[in-house]
Amino acid sequence: MSRSLPFLTDTLGNSLNDRLLFAVPKKGRLHQVCLDLLQGSDIQFHRHSRLDIALVKNLPLALVFLPAADIPTFVGEGRVDLGITGRDQVAEHECMVPPTATSGVVEVLDLDFGKCSLQVQVPMKGELSKPEDLIGKNVVTSFTNLTEQYFRKLEAEQAGSATNGETNGQTKLKTHIKFVGGSVEAACALGVADGIVDLVESGETMRVAGLKAISTVVASSAILVKSKHPSDDKLVDLITARIKGVITAQKYVLCTYNVERHQLEAACKITPGKRAPTVTSLENTDWVAVQAMVERKTLAVVMDRLTEAGATDILAMKIENSRSG
Repeated sequence: MSRSLPFLTDTLGNSLNDRLLFAVPKKGRLHQVCLDLLQGSDIQFHRHSRLDIALVKNLPLALVFLPAADIPTFVGEGRVDLGITGRDQVAEHECMVPPTATSGVVEVLDLDFGKCSLQVQVPMKGELSKPEDLIGKNVVTSFTNLTEQYFRKLEAEQAGSATNGETNGQTKLKTHIKFVGGSVEAACALGVADGIVDLVESGETMRVAGLKAISTVVASSAILVKSKHPSDDKLVDLITARIKGVITAQKYVLCTYNVERHQLEAACKITPGKRAPTVTSLENTDWVAVQAMVERKTLAVVMDRLTEAGATDILAMKIENSRSG
């Protein structure tokens, strides 16, 4: 597939030749987290004002800043080798353009941030309580493809004919789906919709808008995707390893402590590590020193349990970066 990107190459001439292209969300909820991830991965670049391309200084790589919703298209068509976007965006794209043996994206890594759910929401005060209640009514969303797919399946199931062709778009949809690009949560209050399908993180915005969730269409998080024919497989593997190392370092801390040998088995059950803890004998004593990676979110409880098990000198140290299986 051609990787021609006229809107970029016209500006940069031949500077993209022999560079792997990596698409990054140019704005929105994933943008800053992605920049932090790139910095932690030692991907060094300077982005000029108003230019949606940045040449990486220390790798044969160029960053392309695109709307998250467009990244599955560019990666799926092989115009860009790698990209970071939401799983919801990939699912929305694949509803319209199903992947083939040569097109579509390959999920490389779940990045463990940007977690949210695409949910069906209806007014708290009202008679609607289940998604079937919205069949034949007005539904507003920014995810029209996923929403149509969801309600086609729902209508087919309600009719008891899930395999008679109603799920493939041949029969007219009873539910009226309207596209709104932003402020979807206001649609019900303004009388535009009976229900909505929108991304929800904490749910606080929806509660303030007087809405409640009645179903989840898809659970999402940020993912690293690649094309099915990247221009440089080794560089893709290198970048993936760096990003995975940063994510692991953010998720874990290194816990070290001393414990008497006869209490080691109990202590190691508390800190099993990713594979196994590292145990070192302390000279001329019946004590050992133990090191193990511990999930950051469980650290306080783990330290409490280690203290109860007889461990002493318990320390937790930040991991700057890592490489692990």
